[in-house]
Amino acid sequence: MLPDLPASRTESDGSAVVRVLSYNIRSLRDDVGALSRVIRACAPDVVCIQEAPRFFRWRKAAARLARETDLTYVTGGATASGPMLLASLRAHVERTEDILLPRTPGLHQRGLATAVVRFGRTARLGVVSCHLSIRDAERRRQGRLVLEHLAALGVPHAVLAGDLNDRPDGRTFALLAQELQDGWATRPWGREHTTRLGDPLQRIDAVFATKDVEVLGCGVPMGLAGVEEADLRAATDHLPVLCAVRVPAA
Repeated sequence: MLPDLPASRTESDGSAVVRVLSYNIRSLRDDVGALSRVIRACAPDVVCIQEAPRFFRWRKAAARLARETDLTYVTGGATASGPMLLASLRAHVERTEDILLPRTPGLHQRGLATAVVRFGRTARLGVVSCHLSIRDAERRRQGRLVLEHLAALGVPHAVLAGDLNDRPDGRTFALLAQELQDGWATRPWGREHTTRLGDPLQRIDAVFATKDVEVLGCGVPMGLAGVEEADLRAATDHLPVLCAVRVPAA
């Protein structure tokens, strides 16, 4: 059995332990019950979704997922062309913004779901969910823009999570890792590779954190109590990445 990550809590010094989950849910085309069970078992404070429903009745689908995972809808979905944020009631949402990135003709529109949330009275965290291009040149341009938008949140502590469509030896992954902490590389926990079980082993989903955020553990929660392999197989075509961080007081 995989040891649990530190539990969510607010420390006496005003800092906060926050659990961030990144998950590509393939537009809820698979087993939503299995997906919901995996998310609930991870006990996240913030969920960075990729490939949220974007078309017919997408708001109803987002509300259903929030309800079945005991979370609240924060922002994103169709308005960010796929990325979406959910959060527990522990998170006080200060502001949100959905951003559409420049689009290359003939390629999929990409965007960002962003928010600034507060835990306790003083621990403020910027959050960005992203899903980058399958094309290398466009993906690298998007990586630069993601870093710019992360900085533009105007808070000293932030996390970036998403489906990068790039591996750690790729140009865009390396660009992000130069500016931010790669959660898995900093404090590995659980399973490394995020592609569907049985597919070629790749780490293309990740959680990053700014330099002063303490990474307490990060990886695929396979073997975590309540996370069943059958549910991981049925939920979607990616595996989730769970990361616990300690956010300093502002």
